[in-house]
Amino acid sequence: MSTGEGTSTPSSTRPDVITITSADIPAMAPVASVPGPGSPVRIVSLASGVGETLAALGVGDRVVGRDETSQAPQIQAAEIVTQAHATSAERVLALAPDLVIVDAATSPPEAIAQITDAGVRVVAVPEAWTVADIAGRTSAVAAAVGVPSSAAQSVTEQATSPVTLPGGRPPRVAFLYLRGNSAIYLIGGAGSGADAMIHAAGGIDAGAEAGFDGFVPLTAEAVAELDPDVLLVMTKGLESVGGPEGLAQLPGVAQTRAGSERRIVAVDDTLLLSFGPRTSALAHALAEALASQAA
Repeated sequence: MSTGEGTSTPSSTRPDVITITSADIPAMAPVASVPGPGSPVRIVSLASGVGETLAALGVGDRVVGRDETSQAPQIQAAEIVTQAHATSAERVLALAPDLVIVDAATSPPEAIAQITDAGVRVVAVPEAWTVADIAGRTSAVAAAVGVPSSAAQSVTEQATSPVTLPGGRPPRVAFLYLRGNSAIYLIGGAGSGADAMIHAAGGIDAGAEAGFDGFVPLTAEAVAELDPDVLLVMTKGLESVGGPEGLAQLPGVAQTRAGSERRIVAVDDTLLLSFGPRTSALAHALAEALASQAA
């Protein structure tokens, strides 16, 4: 976890930004598992973040291809076969997989159809947008690769273990989804995924509290009315708007306590909404960061 020294209040040692990187949250140690007879030996994982689940289930050495959001030491040698979340069917088929794992967000549909038409087994697993979703997705992945359900249960228990939360008033947090290069500026609400992580870390999602569903446009009126204690962003999103200084220039941000005092927490893009093996560890780190920025 890294920090950037504050500039809005020179006498304070509180940082402008607390950054939680993927390296700050170590990968889960693989559970001991023995895939059953006939289990796939060349797996391509296209479902968001599922490559990390495969590594935790003990079959990372069988992953030959992965999407760009899947990060774990055991699968680093696997080729990345997506770009900007779009799958290259040609690159997947060149790996001669005997299993391709997808979810509802895997795109484009034409690429998935091309892989299926080539005779490759394609299995769709559930998406995960909350901590409660982790169990179902982990079980589905385990079943697809022939790993015993006991291994899936072990991974799930570690991924969802309770977090010891700091005391005091829960911080009110606004999640801002930023893509400055594409002029996309959104506020998260109920169902954004970030609301579940904020809750797991002991905070209150200000957008969900205000009745926002999913994502709504970031307007001066909307963000100023929320007036959160802390702003939560993804690291690449923060970079895309020019860092804390650029963030403060967005509509209404400087009119909030969090914006004017630069109370910002940035989390690695591939980590914040992964809802996988490292979720509990991330929630713990996020709880500490939010409490520190809200103090």
